Amino acid sequence: MNVIAWSIVACEIAFWVVIGLGLIVRYVFHKKTLGLALLALTPVIDLALLVIAGFDLRSGATATTAHAIAAVYIGVSIAFGKSMIQWADERFRYYVTKQGEKPAKRYGMEYAKHYMIGWMRHLVAYAIGAGLLLLTHGLVGDAARTEALMGTARLWTLVLGIDFLIGVSNFVWPKRAKAKA
Repeated sequence: MNVIAWSIVACEIAFWVVIGLGLIVRYVFHKKTLGLALLALTPVIDLALLVIAGFDLRSGATATTAHAIAAVYIGVSIAFGKSMIQWADERFRYYVTKQGEKPAKRYGMEYAKHYMIGWMRHLVAYAIGAGLLLLTHGLVGDAARTEALMGTARLWTLVLGIDFLIGVSNFVWPKRAKAKA
């Protein structure tokens, strides 16, 4: 595995460690300001990955799938970061500290609407990530060195379309609660 792939792994681990520490400090040690400060560090992790990948490509490296995944990671982290932190916060508060309401499960139209909101976040992630891929492709200026980036952009376009179709299908065939025995 190359340096970029390891950087992605390190950033993903750092992302969840920072969130975990932020929630522990916030709810277990009751230091809300310090907990919020830790949670606010998550964009710094994205910035570090962007700098590492950019420096590697600027140094003459040929773009790999790992470079492309770095752009995808940054887009997803920016678009979904706040909702992922909120998701973790709700579950930590309920399951670990035994406070608050149990996170609700969604069914029917509520689930379909929630899924489409998630798809819109996916669209934002795509716009950011694909924008980074295209920007990098343009800055490098060598199609042979950036083919992995463009291949990832094409694949992600397909995935975004499939995700949209799944979202629409939730309105046609709404998710139902499991029947109790």
